[in-house]
Amino acid sequence: MKRWGVHPGWVVAGVTFGVLMAAAGIRATPGVLMVPLEQAFGWSRATISLAISINLLLYGLAGPFCAAVAQRVGIRRTMAGAMGLLAVALVLATRIQHPWQLVLVWGFLVGGGTGMAANVLGAVVVNRWFVKHRGLVLGLLTAATATGQLLFLPVLARLVEARGWQAPLWLMGVAALCTLPFILLGVRERPADLGVGPYGAERTELALVPAVANPARVAVDTLWRSARSRDFWLLAGTFFVCGASTNGLIGTHLIPACMDHGIPEVTAAGMLATMGIFDLFGTTASGWLSDRVDSRKLLFTYYALRGLSLLFLPRALLEHQGLSVFTVFYGLDWIATVPPTVRLATDAFGKQDGPVVFGWVVAAHQVGAAFAALGAGAIRTILGEYQLAFILSGGLCLLAALLSLGIARRRSAFAAVVAAES
Repeated sequence: MKRWGVHPGWVVAGVTFGVLMAAAGIRATPGVLMVPLEQAFGWSRATISLAISINLLLYGLAGPFCAAVAQRVGIRRTMAGAMGLLAVALVLATRIQHPWQLVLVWGFLVGGGTGMAANVLGAVVVNRWFVKHRGLVLGLLTAATATGQLLFLPVLARLVEARGWQAPLWLMGVAALCTLPFILLGVRERPADLGVGPYGAERTELALVPAVANPARVAVDTLWRSARSRDFWLLAGTFFVCGASTNGLIGTHLIPACMDHGIPEVTAAGMLATMGIFDLFGTTASGWLSDRVDSRKLLFTYYALRGLSLLFLPRALLEHQGLSVFTVFYGLDWIATVPPTVRLATDAFGKQDGPVVFGWVVAAHQVGAAFAALGAGAIRTILGEYQLAFILSGGLCLLAALLSLGIARRRSAFAAVVAAES
């Protein structure tokens, strides 16, 4: 039932926002730890980037299984399990002494945990709890990533300066634990459990029937069928570029790149946090626009503007001028691609299978992020600078802008099969 006149879907969305925000703060932590770890242990930037790239890769690969697990065992158990795993992994990360330990703990444990608390989870919540304002709510949940950076990055950078590289890990471990009571008390599985319909429904409706098949089988079968669609590969390809140009490159290497050019770490972290402020508005607005504007045109605009901003970045770093313009311009566009991508995936593959398909698209996103994190680290180690990495990423974004115009121009074969079976 409703409490205080608030539909319970908003409560579930609020808790999900907090979980995604904490997970985003955890994922952002390597940006402030790369140089301190380099100084503390003498590891190369390429070595540290390897652990980060594995983390990003597993974060993406867990996505489709996260959607299937959430449908099978429930949203609440999925969230609680993910945040509990992250709390344990972050404590273990404070004890690392060798590169293989960094790869094992940060690459595999934290990567898997953040993958279970990813944007895919937000897509499941939106599809289950909302009929009205789906794009807006998804935009808000996606913006949780930006808010996580906004809240945590400057604090993490100051903690590194004051207390060393382990302090941020302790803080984020506590943050992960603090989400557990809210998850257990505030999250319910389906509107029908409380005797209401999804928000915006004209009458009480049952939520989607939970999947009864094995989650891994659901994820793999959905991939097998959706891979026959041209739309799937266009969505995956453009999102590969999205990951390469955001999490993998800017999220991982912007702070070290700024430090290479004499910009203090706290100042650089503040730049990323400022991007988070503007992305909160940009991504929320993107969700609102995705309910009203052709999502293909939105993606074309976002990728084209991002590509131009990345091509401009090397000059801004060299001259220390224009960085504020880049911060605002890039921040508005950081992950504004998510709401229109989810919209296109749902339109092409249906409400039941759309979140799982989007999970595989997110996997492609994180493959791109892992590729860029490792590749940019290698470029920095070999050439001594990041300029080539920024230019290559900008070119890929311009290519993605063109590819976006071809997504979902005709009904996919997958959607036709789903319609025939329903």
